[in-house]
Amino acid sequence: MINLIGTYECKIDIKSRIMLPVNLKKQLGDHTNESFIVKRSVFQNCLELHPFSEWKLTMEKINKLNKFVKKNNDFIRRYNAGVRIIELDNSGRLLIPKELSKQYFSSNELVLTSAINIIEIWDKSRYEKVINDTELDFAELSESVMGNQSNGVS
Repeated sequence: MINLIGTYECKIDIKSRIMLPVNLKKQLGDHTNESFIVKRSVFQNCLELHPFSEWKLTMEKINKLNKFVKKNNDFIRRYNAGVRIIELDNSGRLLIPKELSKQYFSSNELVLTSAINIIEIWDKSRYEKVINDTELDFAELSESVMGNQSNGVS
């Protein structure tokens, strides 16, 4: 499993290509030699970039769902809607499908941010709104999500 770190500002060009930042390429290591999956995020108004090996792990979990249960089939269909395989070109750029680019990016200013084993691709203004949302009490969220974790101390 990959553990990516960092948030990077970048631009998308007129042909919907994104130059993958050097620090992300270093962290991805050999994963840059494999394909990537780009898909719509389930919870946010952004795209997700999955290294293919990480995508395979997710698909292994999804493949265990009973496909004779309607809600499982509905989930699988929705989760995979618009999924595309993309690759780094010789210049280290990712070509984002035009329809996804038009739908998710209002300008050429983007933010790539790590989400543990995937990279979220955000329109910069949308990202800043989500990160600076004063409606969300991050301290409360942190306690709720991580406060009950056992860290080996009794």
